[in-house]
Amino acid sequence: MSTHLAVAFAAADPTLNSVAAVLGSDITTGRSTDRWTAARFVGDFDEDTVSTARDLVTGAGGTFLVLPEALTEPGPGLLVSDVDSTLITAEVIELIAERAGTRAEVAAVTERAMRGELDFAASLTQRVATLAGVPEGVFADVLQEVEFSPGARELAACLHLSGWTFGLVSGGFTEVVSGLADQLDIGHHLANRLEVADGVLTGRVLGDIVTADTKAQMLRQWADELGIAPERTVAVGDGANDLVMMSQAAVGFAYRAKPIVAEQATARIDFPGLDVIGELLGLGAHLDSSPVSR
Repeated sequence: MSTHLAVAFAAADPTLNSVAAVLGSDITTGRSTDRWTAARFVGDFDEDTVSTARDLVTGAGGTFLVLPEALTEPGPGLLVSDVDSTLITAEVIELIAERAGTRAEVAAVTERAMRGELDFAASLTQRVATLAGVPEGVFADVLQEVEFSPGARELAACLHLSGWTFGLVSGGFTEVVSGLADQLDIGHHLANRLEVADGVLTGRVLGDIVTADTKAQMLRQWADELGIAPERTVAVGDGANDLVMMSQAAVGFAYRAKPIVAEQATARIDFPGLDVIGELLGLGAHLDSSPVSR
């Protein structure tokens, strides 16, 4: 049975030629943009050869992925992504805290929670409490302020054109996440909701908090509703509260992630460019990119 390998680098990298030499294989498919260069190799590679290739790629700061067999064939799939510091470049709660004068305090707690040092739900309750009194107009302001991560729009378009479903799950807030989802034509999304009274935030979350287990549950639920096999699911995240979801997907990508996440992911992407995921999954024909060959 052939092994399908996918590799990527932040730019054109001579390591790609070294990998091809180690594998004794030409590039099967490859594409590049101004953000990244990626290639796929297909062949009967033994474990030692794959391990050597992996060491070459990761040692150069690249991404290395052995595709599960179920993802080597065309067909529908489900990709579920975290939002803050993954789909977008910022943490929304910190942008709101800026208006409350508590950004430094909130950022410090967020960093510890994303490293897995604090219980996420408890830390969110603590951080949200500092937002009390901020006018509810902050949601529209923040939605205008946030920026998508490089390649986020391109990845969304690629998935749609490839017959995949793109879902978002966030420990952030639906008042912003829903607006982001609308911009990318994403119909599946879940996030926390902040309580508002008399036109200002109360400093409380409405309903159950979206936790690591909630994220994993939504991955399973959406896949079931869409009739997509678990073997064709992908999860993307950067923080410790993404690990359960990533472990239950067929592939878990750590995107510019905290060390605890990068160490446990199927593959890590340490450079900017979410759209490289499309190429790594073999969907690159729907990306605005240029062919790469050897």
